[in-house]
Parts: sequence; structure tokens; C-alpha cells
Amino acid sequence: MSRRMLLARLFPPIRWWHRVDRGSLPRDLLAGLVGALVVLPQGIAFATLAGLPAQYGLYAAMVPTAVAALFGSSLHTVSGPTNAISIMTFAALAPLAAPGSPEYVKLAFTLAFLMGVFMLLLGVLRLGTLVNFISQPVIVGFMAGAGLLIVASQLTALFGLPGAPGGGFLGALGHLLASLPDANPWALGVAAVTLAAGLASRRWRPRWPYIVIAMVAGTAGALALEGLAGVAGTSAGLRYLDAIPRGLPPLSWPIHDLASLSELSGLAVALSIVALTQSVSIARAVALRSGQRIDGNQEFIGQGLSNIAAGFFSGFPTSASVNRSGPNFEAGAATPLAAVFSALILVAIVALFAPAVRWLPAPAIAAVLLLASLSLIDLSRIRQTLAASRSEGGVLLITTAATLVLRLDVAVLIGVAVSLVFYLNRTSRPIMRSQVPDVRDPARAFVPIDAERPECPQLKMLTIEGSIYFGAVDHVATHLDILREISPDQKHLLLLARNMNFVDVAGASLLGQEAIRRRATGGRLYIHGLRHNAQELMARGGVLAQIGEHNLFRTKDQAIATIYEQLDREICARCTARIFYEGQADAQAARDRRSSAPAIAGVTRS
Repeated sequence: MSRRMLLARLFPPIRWWHRVDRGSLPRDLLAGLVGALVVLPQGIAFATLAGLPAQYGLYAAMVPTAVAALFGSSLHTVSGPTNAISIMTFAALAPLAAPGSPEYVKLAFTLAFLMGVFMLLLGVLRLGTLVNFISQPVIVGFMAGAGLLIVASQLTALFGLPGAPGGGFLGALGHLLASLPDANPWALGVAAVTLAAGLASRRWRPRWPYIVIAMVAGTAGALALEGLAGVAGTSAGLRYLDAIPRGLPPLSWPIHDLASLSELSGLAVALSIVALTQSVSIARAVALRSGQRIDGNQEFIGQGLSNIAAGFFSGFPTSASVNRSGPNFEAGAATPLAAVFSALILVAIVALFAPAVRWLPAPAIAAVLLLASLSLIDLSRIRQTLAASRSEGGVLLITTAATLVLRLDVAVLIGVAVSLVFYLNRTSRPIMRSQVPDVRDPARAFVPIDAERPECPQLKMLTIEGSIYFGAVDHVATHLDILREISPDQKHLLLLARNMNFVDVAGASLLGQEAIRRRATGGRLYIHGLRHNAQELMARGGVLAQIGEHNLFRTKDQAIATIYEQLDREICARCTARIFYEGQADAQAARDRRSSAPAIAGVTRS
């Protein structure tokens, strides 16, 4: 690696600093202003969504956002608090401490730090492809379960009721049903106004920031209802957020004791997988529009350092945000300085207008969080998965159920384990079909046998679609045993291996043993179209010597011409299948044709 490449990995701005000029700075500054205005209500809402005081959502959009921009590879992606990661933070930490408590806040710092260390390690070791092993049904089911968890947790605030004492999804629903007689209709009215505004914005103005519109509508609705209640001589009884302090985010220490590190490590891995998948997907989506090339491992490094910074600067777990990356690009951002400017402008806004947060009503916040949570439940993709595959649909449903009743890291592991079980079950049973040359086709294409396409009485032609590896050996061996038992006269076996993806040591050994068994009965094993890597493995292991290199063929014509020489001529003379030659040609005529042409007339060309 050259010195410049090494420096670029250590400090990525080297790659894009040449883009900074008098033309780009105003564009980045404007995009930064837009980003700060968008993240202000979002940060407050996402902090509440994560179970934290409002100011921590703004802190998470300051230093972590700037660090992710400077150390990632994307020119336009903006990181910070997001609805998905906030929801999962709440779901992960709520069973461990009371939301909003000092202990809960410390756990949030620790969780962000551990996530950052794990992400950074993956990026430095260039192991970014590991997240590809988390299947789409697992991610969709996990997100749907997390969305349902937060929906249940916000229903009490939506009705103006005290918070649920815990107990997970079912406990939250039980608490809501038991407390419904004490519901506050004024709070429900504010929530209804907020939901209506948010849904209307998403329906008719999808490009507008629906969270901002919903919050403004909910706050205005609360003021109006307070006025109506005052005229009626009563009190609306609405709860509001506490004022947040002015100033820079205070320093925090994320490492408190080994017990918390051990307790949160599994959760950190689970959340990191989701956060990294989301971040790289968003970066690639924006890069498709900008024409930029994304370095996935550098994105992991940027997200890792961002979350480590969140742990030390009073933040909580962060990720790339689709709600801010898109507007950032649309606003004309030219370099990652736009995200840095967004963080700096947010600092200035908090320093000047932080006390105004106390006017935000809690039911409106709950309604906004409800909207954000429902967006995690991808109904169209869920329906598509359930309709397309029963096994993958089962993985999705199992992961969703596990997310509702178990810890998030356990739920992800269960989803991954079930995915692997279904995958191994599917790949351990490769498809094997008997085939013959089609006598009605001049090209003699190989087709499945049927009543009008009889087999050669001496030769079985078998195609294998899949891999012969240790998990599939028993299935393939059983099939071959059955073929020898039910068709003892078909002493010769031609394996059509073009669709055989992979062969391991166990699979190669099986083929070698089959060749030995065939020779013992006077037949042979022939293989057509074996892939080069499988042939090399067989050669190194001595299996190729058992099969015989002369029994491997690159074309079907070569295979048929050679195998025909091994067949019993008396049986061929009585055969009516006429698979290998036309009309009443005898064996000598077949040999003559083969000696004057590369293949017997009428056989399949490869």
C-alpha cells in the first residue's frame, strides 16, 4: 500500500479535500443549515424514542455526525440519531434500567461505545462482508418486531397515561388495557392531530419532513386545546418535555464496570449489524444518484468512530440517516463538510433556543414516534416474502416473535440460526434428474425422461443441480444406491455436472467410491462438464485416479462417443430407443461416422 493510500485510510478527507473551493463552501453551508433544521425536532423525538432525555438526541447529532462525515467514504451521507436505532436502543436497554434514569443514560453511552468498537474492528480487519450473512427476512422481521415494541411502549403516552412499568410487549399492552379508564381525552386529541398531520404530509407531500410538520401541528393543537380547556374552566392536563440545557454536549465516560460491558456486548453486536446494514445501504443509494464509489469498509470505520465519539460526548447509538442524507444531497451538498456544518449550526441553535423545547407536548412526541415506528414495519416486503417462500417467511415470523419476547441479540441469533438451518436443509438435497437425448430434436438436446423418451438400458444419464458437500453426501449416496438397486443393467453412469456448483473432500470421496462400485459390476462412472476447481480438488486428493481422467469430458459428444464403445453391442442391436444413432445403423457404422466426424451423427452438441 502506498503512503498516500495509507494516509487516505487514516484520514479520508485527503480524498475529497480538493473538491472544497469557493463554489462548494456556500452549497455545503446551505445544506448544513437545512440538515440542522431537520434534525432539531428529529433529535428530540428520537431521544424520547430511545428512552432518553431530549437533549441527548441533539448531542448525538453533533460530534458523532461530524466524525462520521470526516471518516466515512460517502460525500453526502449524514449520520446521527435515527428512528430504527433509537427504537432498538430502547428495546435493548429498557429491560436493564428505567428509561430516562441516570443508570439508563450511562448504559446508552456504553452501548454506543461498544457498537463503535465492534464496527471499527470490522472495518479495520476489512470484514464488512460479514453483514451479508444476515438474510433479508431476518432484518425485515427484526425491524418489524422492534417497531411493534416501540408502538406498544408509546400507547400509554398517546392516551395521556403514566408510563408502563416494564414487562415488554405483552406487559405494555396489559398496562394499557388496565389503565384505559384513566385516559386523558385532551392528550388523545393532541395525538390525533399530530398523527393526522404526519400521515397527510407523507401522503400528499412525501418530500416534506413529515416529522417536523407533525410536531408543529401537534404543538399548535396542544396550545389550542389548552385554550379550550381554559375557557371551559378546566385543565387539559397535558404533559410537556423538560427544558434542555444550553451549550456544548458534556463529556461522558462510557466504561463503568466490567459487568455492564459483558451484559451489553451481545446487544451491541446485534445493533451494530442492523446499523451497518442500514448505513451502507443508504450510502450506496445516495452514491447511485451522485455517481460516487463507496468503500464499505471505510464506511464501517466512519460509523465505528462516530459511535465511539457518541459514547464520550453524551450521545447514544447512531447510524446513517435516510431522512437527512436525502435532503442533504438535494440541498446541493458537495462534500462531507455539509454534515460538519450541520453539527456546528445545531450547536449554535441549541445554545440560543434550547429552553423552547419545554413547549413540546408529550402526546405529540408519542404520536411522532408512533409514525416512525410504524415505518419500520415493511408490510409490502413482509407480504412478498410470505408469498414467495414458506421457509423464508417462517424465518421472518420467527425473528419477529423472538424480537417481541426475547432480548434483541438473542432474537437476531435465532433468526440467523433458523436461516442457516433452512439453507443447509435446502442445499443438502441437491436436485438429481435422469435425462436422455431428445430423439425428436435434431440437436439431440438433453431432456427429462418420459413415456415417449425412453432411457438407454445400459446407461443412466443423471444431472445434479447443486453442490456435493459434506451435508449433501448422504442424500446423493442414497440416490445412487437406489439407482444401482432398481436398474442393475444400467451399469454405466454419466453425471452431467455443469450445474454442480461445488464439490468438497467428502463429495469427491463419494464420487471416487461410486466409480469403484461401477467398475466392480462391469460398468464405469463418467462425468461431463466438471468444473475446474472440483477437478483440481479431485486430482490433489487422488480421487481423479479412481475415476480415471479419461472418463472426464468437456463436451457431450465426446462423452457419448466414448461411452458408446463400452456398451454391449447385442443389447444395442435389440434396442429400439435409438438414442445414439439414427435409423438402423449398426455399431460399425457408428464407429465409421465417429472416425470421420467429431461426434456420432445426431448426438447432442454441447
